[in-house]
Amino acid sequence: MAGYKHDRVAEDIKREIAAVIRELKDPRVQGKMLTVVNVDVSSDASFAKVYVSALEGKETAVTAVKGLVSATGYIRREIGQRLHLRKTPELKFIADDSIEKGMKIAGMLNNISEEEKSYDD
Repeated sequence: MAGYKHDRVAEDIKREIAAVIRELKDPRVQGKMLTVVNVDVSSDASFAKVYVSALEGKETAVTAVKGLVSATGYIRREIGQRLHLRKTPELKFIADDSIEKGMKIAGMLNNISEEEKSYDD
């Protein structure tokens, strides 16, 4: 796929997977604060790596990925129906801890700014 189309398809798949995840009734997925961080689609659109992160941490993301793997067929079918793709990619879910790392960095930056305020006073 060409550059723009490839990126657009990846972003559409990301958006639809996030919507389908909210509809799942699997207890490993339901009620978790999950985020689809990134979707990497292969050049021929036959495979897609889906990076999933949880606010609660890496362990929660790993548990949620197990639930998502068991629902892969349903998710893939829903994506195909919603996006009307000629070829719906095979999905591989990968647990990611980028949100947890981002929260740690934000906390560190908050601490630094609070320390600077205390030094100024």
